[in-house]
Amino acid sequence: MGGRDHFMNVARGSWDFLRTPDVPGLGNSLLNYPAIRNVTVLTSEASPWHAVDFAVPFRRTSTPPPTPTSPAEGRMRRLGQVAVGFTGAPVTAPSRPCAPQILEQCGRSNRCAVFRSTPRYTPGRTMQLLESVEFCMQPRGDAFTRKSTFDSILAGCIPVFFHPISAYLQYIWHLPRDYRTYSVLINHGDVENKNASIEEVLAKIPPAKVAQMREQVIRLIPSVMYRDPAAKGVTFKDAFDIAVDAVIRRVEKRRRAAAEGREYQDSVDGGNSWKYDLLEDGDKDIIGSHEFDTYF
Repeated sequence: MGGRDHFMNVARGSWDFLRTPDVPGLGNSLLNYPAIRNVTVLTSEASPWHAVDFAVPFRRTSTPPPTPTSPAEGRMRRLGQVAVGFTGAPVTAPSRPCAPQILEQCGRSNRCAVFRSTPRYTPGRTMQLLESVEFCMQPRGDAFTRKSTFDSILAGCIPVFFHPISAYLQYIWHLPRDYRTYSVLINHGDVENKNASIEEVLAKIPPAKVAQMREQVIRLIPSVMYRDPAAKGVTFKDAFDIAVDAVIRRVEKRRRAAAEGREYQDSVDGGNSWKYDLLEDGDKDIIGSHEFDTYF
């Protein structure tokens, strides 16, 4: 099948394997090789412009993750005394356009908590903050994605994104296609240009809606965690199971297409603009194929 029934895992983002001689930086051109172009690639950060690479959740390193049957779920529902929280380094860089404004807005509010992860990262304190707030801000980090996104979900905190490439075009196998059910999206341009108050945007969400979103976040816990393979009596599918099942379905779709003498299209309209592979019937109506064009 020309590699279409193979998959591989890479330990860095796709960008580091799509280098060309005219692009400086670390990495190589592995994913540009003809022999690899049809292989499904699982990565820490995928490109929305390529059809064969798919991001999988970061492995949580802060504390042992809870199981969905543990009392941790009830504790999460009782927490959330502060409205907004942000964990990260106060770094001003082109790759972090929102961070300065987030820190500035938080500094003016008594309903926003900040834990600066420098000069020393302390996982326990980080998780205490994530568990104590309702909304966890997730701007771009050194890359588009952040491990903190999954720390916040595992803490029962509603993630607030500022660019769709940070999650919605990455984890299409592990997170709901309708991002409104579990997260908030605020245009990064509005924040950078001081046209939007994060606190005001979040304050407009009705309490009942916030409660529904938090319940959805808690329900997502199994799909974004990696359980201990040696754990006994655990039957739910974790992030690993979901990724492998998705790869198998993807291979089967390609196999059927080959048997019918046609080329399987990896995304809607035959283009590679967004990650639309493996959508179920009706999912195309949830997010339009060009909904996020303004962000690019």
